[in-house]
Amino acid sequence: MISINQIENPKKKILFLGYDQTQTTLIDALIANKCAVDHMAGEIDSIKGYDCVISHGYRHILKQSTINGFACPVFNLHISYLPYNRGAHPNFWSFYDNTPSGVTIHLIDNGIDTGPIVKQKYVNFKESDDTFVKTYSVLIKSMEDLFLEFLPSLLNNTWTAKSQRGEGTIHYVKDLPSNFSGWNAKIFDELERLDNEGLKHDDK
Repeated sequence: MISINQIENPKKKILFLGYDQTQTTLIDALIANKCAVDHMAGEIDSIKGYDCVISHGYRHILKQSTINGFACPVFNLHISYLPYNRGAHPNFWSFYDNTPSGVTIHLIDNGIDTGPIVKQKYVNFKESDDTFVKTYSVLIKSMEDLFLEFLPSLLNNTWTAKSQRGEGTIHYVKDLPSNFSGWNAKIFDELERLDNEGLKHDDK
């Protein structure tokens, strides 16, 4: 646990899970809005005393007991238009499955990206966004822009959440095909190749 800043009478005391200040602008935005921020990238047990927890680029699954133990809202920033593409590699699957691309802020519950939605938007790409790396960068920028739009309501406790509608889709790390060429691949060339070869998976 790293204490990023300590101020008297902060607007909010926030635990930020995942990306650090070199990987996201959101921590600095929270500090600029008079929030006290602690950061954690590794696995964590619940700690009381926070006004909210924000997960962005966090690589660990929070147990329900941990979520309950925080005793405050726990938000996740997910680069898909939920309920589509819950779980791993949403940027790949939105193209492969031809499902909507977007970004979502939602509350974390005991499922995988199944919690109530706080704010979301569709993302459309330019013709020049022709690789998975480029579209990922667009999604991350859109995610952070969406959070900045959400921030005033977070600070003023005026946000609301609504249950996800529809079954959507979910994918796991193991679902990414073993014959995937990589994130620098040209998207539509890669999709055509995978369709022709069929998706292959390691049996590990």
